[in-house]
Amino acid sequence: MKSGVSIDDVLAEVALMVRPQFGKGRPADYIPQLAGVDPNKFGMAVCTVSGGEHVIGDADEPFSAQSITKLFALGLALNQIGDEVWTRVGKEPSGTPFNFLSQLEYEHGVPRNPFINAGALAITDILLDTVKAPELLVRDFIGMLSGSQLEIDEAVAQSEIDTAHKNRAIANLMRGAGTITHEVEAVIAAYCRQCAITISCRQLARAALPLAADGFSPIAEETIFPSRLTRRLNALLLTCGTYDSVGSFAYRVGLPAKSGVGGGILAVVPGQATIAVWSPELDRFGSSVVGTAALEYFAQLTNCSVL
Repeated sequence: MKSGVSIDDVLAEVALMVRPQFGKGRPADYIPQLAGVDPNKFGMAVCTVSGGEHVIGDADEPFSAQSITKLFALGLALNQIGDEVWTRVGKEPSGTPFNFLSQLEYEHGVPRNPFINAGALAITDILLDTVKAPELLVRDFIGMLSGSQLEIDEAVAQSEIDTAHKNRAIANLMRGAGTITHEVEAVIAAYCRQCAITISCRQLARAALPLAADGFSPIAEETIFPSRLTRRLNALLLTCGTYDSVGSFAYRVGLPAKSGVGGGILAVVPGQATIAVWSPELDRFGSSVVGTAALEYFAQLTNCSVL
């Protein structure tokens, strides 16, 4: 980032610049519990590797993390079994929606990457090999990294379980192909409950700091990921983290990032900082309209793009 730039001043300017973007998307109404979230919410947090924290708006209000949790589940799986993960899931951009079924069938039940729903279900299945409740493992892992006690919103979780028809189809296809080995309903329940973890922008930016600090967590005061794995996680975020809009997102923002249909986006400035933004209205790809614009403006004002 530019030296001498006041992050607080940048956040204040970004909050003004994004105002025209409100009303251009809509919350994730296919998940009933998320449909009623106030669409005018906006929060943003920046945590630096040197220990600085800068926030604006609703940065301390918890929201549904949804697919952002896939990043932390993947990190746990890679820490547990290493590169064996890649025998069950690929590393390529999908170019298709996050719950697309036809591509998975064409490619014999092997998901393109860990950040689409099929890939995340495969990661859940891997975690089920070692723990009975992987969603609690993921919750507590993120909580430890953020220095917080996080919760699972049980109403959101049940809403997702009740409407997970497409995910059940995906999981059954993978079970038939041998990509997942546990009972479909167990995988679905754990995955939906993981997605229902609630977190604030400040907590999320804190939790992701190892990705900006070469694997070291200033909050937990320990190395979480080896340097090699940190670089690989950031590479996957850059190429796969925003589904089938990853090219457009890289063009506009130029940072490794992971979006979620709860309206959150996490971005990483390697070696410098993490940025978390939340605003519930989504574009047609499932990423926050206002959040993407906020990150674009932030990258422009601070010259922090990695591209």
